[in-house]
Parts: sequence; structure tokens; C-alpha cells
Amino acid sequence: MKDKIKAVALFSGGLDSILAVKLIQEQGIEVMGVNFRTPFFGLDKTLVSIKNLDIDLEIIDITQELLEVLRNPRYGFGKNMNPCIDCRTLMFKKAGEYMTKIGASFILSGEVIGERPMSQNRNSLSMIERESGFEGRILRPLSALLLAETIPEKEGLVDRNKLLNISGRSRKRQMELAVKMGIQDYPSPAGGCKLTEPAFSKRLRDLFTQGVFSLEEIELLKLGRHFRLSKDIKLVVGRNKEENEKIKEFFQEGDFLFKAKNLKGPVSLLKGACRVSDGFINKSCQITARYCDRNEEENEEVFIDYYRKLKGIVKTRKVEPLIEDELEILRIQG
Repeated sequence: MKDKIKAVALFSGGLDSILAVKLIQEQGIEVMGVNFRTPFFGLDKTLVSIKNLDIDLEIIDITQELLEVLRNPRYGFGKNMNPCIDCRTLMFKKAGEYMTKIGASFILSGEVIGERPMSQNRNSLSMIERESGFEGRILRPLSALLLAETIPEKEGLVDRNKLLNISGRSRKRQMELAVKMGIQDYPSPAGGCKLTEPAFSKRLRDLFTQGVFSLEEIELLKLGRHFRLSKDIKLVVGRNKEENEKIKEFFQEGDFLFKAKNLKGPVSLLKGACRVSDGFINKSCQITARYCDRNEEENEEVFIDYYRKLKGIVKTRKVEPLIEDELEILRIQG
């Protein structure tokens, strides 16, 4: 009995990747999905989408490799801190290694020519394929008829006549195909990558100036308002009750936590404060006070409680909220 043909799909969970998998499955090919774990894009929509597809999903953590890419991307960044070409190259390289490991014949992707200006134009697609080390083994079913014939097509593993010629940013043809295939549960086409967000990118650039940082510090970038007090010291201020609770989870030895004693207001976390001076404590209290629910007309006083992790001694300081001009100087924009 002839062995079943196998392929590896870069599976994001979006409609394009769902359709690409379906098109190849309809040709009797077994598809294995790969998804990539980093702090910058999540798995929620993938786990929802995969329920409707007959594929196993391999999760590959590329965090450390991607952090190295972010320090010096060969092909540069997009509008924000998104090294799309280098990132896609890394993904295809990892998918190709997995393809080899499981004895699959090719890699497939839901990419569409012209859908994303930086990473999905003809030159970028060719460059990514070449740099990945798996040139000729990458099939893009949704745009295949607009691209050169791949090795699996030449070898008769895939029927090229059953592939498509979709291009551009319109989602009309994909949505029509989804209806035809009976696909109803799929996410909206929002990007989903934090590196494409201006505010997050500014915070990440600032974090890189520290030199050494932890993965927890990257996760903290997703919360609150951020203020740079010195090269090594940063204050994160919660914006609502939910963020206040999450910020507390990042409270570690050497950090300080701040909260108003007499008013409703945020939780603030001072990081990198092992040798913190009294001036930084006072500035943190003032910034925390700025976001408290205070009656300015009555010049309501603000008392801020603060303490250090593991010390357990709560101290209180009366402060005036920091004025807006000084606040903006310290704010990491975003």
C-alpha cells in the first residue's frame, strides 16, 4: 500500500490558513499543523479554529530565536518593530525542519499575494523561501496559480488545477470559499501580532535599551502606563481593576508596589529598583497620585502606601500629583 502524502501547514488560525489546509486535504493529503509560540502572538484563535479541522497541531517555541532577530533583523522592520520578512523566514525554517523530521513532502501556507505589503509581495515571498533553505518545497494554495510551480506540483503530489489565483487585500473570495466549504467559525482578519502595534513597539524598544531583560518583562509591556525613571528603573501604572490585579503578579523581590491609602486609584509597580533612591520613591508616589480619583477643586490630599517585596513593611507618603509636563517627559509613549 502506498504511503499517504503528508504536508506541514503554517497554521495561524486565520481564515487564509484554514482555507489553505482544506484545499490540500481535499486532495487526500494528510496535513500536520505547526504554530509558533512567542510573547508577541498568541494561540487563542488557533485553538478555536483547529476544532473544525482534522489536523494535529505542533507548537514550536521560537522566542529566543525571534529575540535575536529583533536585535538586528537582516531585512529590517515594517512600520513598527515588526521584522516580518525575517520572522516569516524563521517560521518556514522551523516548519521545514519539522517537515523533515516527520517525513512530510512539503510546507503549505495561507499567504496571499498582495495581502500584506511587506511580507506578501512576489519579491518577499521568493526571498523568504530562498532564505528558509526549503526553496521549491513551499506551496501557497490560495495564490499558487500566480506563482511558479513548486516541487510537489511537478512531482504530481498536488494537482495544480485544484489550486487558486487569489491576490490583493480584499477578503471577498476567501469568504465566498468559506461559505462553499461550510466554514463558519473563523476569526476576523486583524493582525494579532503585538510587534505591529505602535504603542507596544515603543515600549519594546525602550526595554531593549536595558540590555538584559526577562520574558516576564516583555509580558508586562502589555499592561498599564509605562514611565522610564532612569536607564534601569521603570514604573508601570495600572489603568483599571483588571490590570491592577495582573500587575501584582509581576511583583518580585527587589520591586516596590504603590497604592493610594485614602483614594481609589491604580496599583503601580517599580521595577529594577534594587538600589533605588528616595527620589525615585517620591517620583513613583507622585505619578501614582496623578491617576487617583482626587477632588482637585478641594485640593484633596493624597497619601500613597508603598512597600518592597518580602520586606513586608508598609510605609506611607503624602505627595502632590506630578504635573502633566513632567509626566510626559517620563512617559514611554504608548
